[in-house]
Amino acid sequence: MFFSLLKTWLPFENVLLLHAHLRAIKYFFRMDITREQIDDLNAIVKVAITKEDYSERVDKILTDYRKNANIPGFRKGHVPMGLVKKQYGKAVLVDEVNKLLQDSLNKYLTEEKLDVLGNPLPKAQDNLDWNADNFSFEFELGLAPEFDVDLNTKKPITQYKIVADDKMIDEQIDRIAKQYGKLISQDEVTEESEVTGVFKNEEKEIENRVTFTLDKLKGKRNLNKFVGAKVGDTLELKTKSLFEDDQDLVNLLKVDQEDASDLDIEVTFSIDEINKREAAELNQELFDKLFGEGVVTSEEEMKAKIKEDAEKQFAQQADQKLLNDITEYLVENTKFDLPADFLKKWIQVTGEKELSDEEASEEYEKSEKGLRYQLIEGKIMKDNDLQVSYDELKEFAKNYVRMQMAQFGQTDPEEEVLENISSRVLSNQEEAKRLSEQIMSEKLVNLYKEKANLKAKEVTYENFVKEVYG
Repeated sequence: MFFSLLKTWLPFENVLLLHAHLRAIKYFFRMDITREQIDDLNAIVKVAITKEDYSERVDKILTDYRKNANIPGFRKGHVPMGLVKKQYGKAVLVDEVNKLLQDSLNKYLTEEKLDVLGNPLPKAQDNLDWNADNFSFEFELGLAPEFDVDLNTKKPITQYKIVADDKMIDEQIDRIAKQYGKLISQDEVTEESEVTGVFKNEEKEIENRVTFTLDKLKGKRNLNKFVGAKVGDTLELKTKSLFEDDQDLVNLLKVDQEDASDLDIEVTFSIDEINKREAAELNQELFDKLFGEGVVTSEEEMKAKIKEDAEKQFAQQADQKLLNDITEYLVENTKFDLPADFLKKWIQVTGEKELSDEEASEEYEKSEKGLRYQLIEGKIMKDNDLQVSYDELKEFAKNYVRMQMAQFGQTDPEEEVLENISSRVLSNQEEAKRLSEQIMSEKLVNLYKEKANLKAKEVTYENFVKEVYG
């Protein structure tokens, strides 16, 4: 039936502009359609279908059925048309009327340039008579509001510039030197040791062999249990407050993320190896290994390179913070009404199962903020002609592939290789959509930097984390 057919249309999360989605569809039919405007956000569309609209199509399909029908007592192709109509007529009629409805309604929405939220909702017709010649259907429409977006925000929004300070750079160099240094076996554990062993707890089925440095431990009490221990010793430990970071419980004991913060059990740790990592010498061999041959030739250049690379990554985080803050501001300060009652009703009847009034209201409350920003974002993109071309998407995909390959040491891939891999990436619709959204986010950030009321603030990464994440 037509009422279930509508469920295949756009999901609520992507309801921005339905007519834009339909623009490329080719239509062949236009029924008698009228619209009654209830208010700025709601309308009723009435579609009248006469026998002349569908009879030729129905007759053709039934004639094809007659040619191929295998009914006992009749030769193939000689079944009486009356019997074919009796057996298949109503099902074919309903199917064709549904197709006419969808085609004509889609065409109407496109031609009238109606910005529809959700999908048209068919009004219930308990007295619908499929034996009649002519039919009339009514649909409720929820319409997108008209509004303006002021990007010159009244309240200044902080634009962070995150810098890599000397402390961070020195710590990074120390980590690199240790990472590329050599291991020296030790007889017993010291505060600088790197220990390898097995965490166990039978009840929680924990048995995990790991290697970690003692700086991950929390507090002097835990540290003292390790210092002085030898290979073959078994330490008894409590998981609560064992590590500075709960994420280390997840990684080292292989427990679930949600259990880590409240985990309070006893575990044993059996020591298999004790090593001290001797830092690598900061020489040309290490520079070439890290950055490519001849790119860096001194410790000062190494520091400059680390600072440059770190601040590129920080810039992405700062941009994301700016995007989030302006999004939040615009949603809170761009005022417009939505056809809330219509959208709640639409949510109620178009999911996998029908929801109660209360459930539909809850789902609407969860989705309203996202819908508001989709409308705001769509308006900003339209007003500022922000689009993503295929050439932009292709180049972005190639750069994405180039960065991925660089992580595996392939720093200079051939253009043909990049072309082939990026084409495969873009053949995945989900991946193409994800990359396209990244490009649009960059365009929006650049627009906000140009037009929004921003207040620059330079911070170290440590202070940025404290301010933003507490």
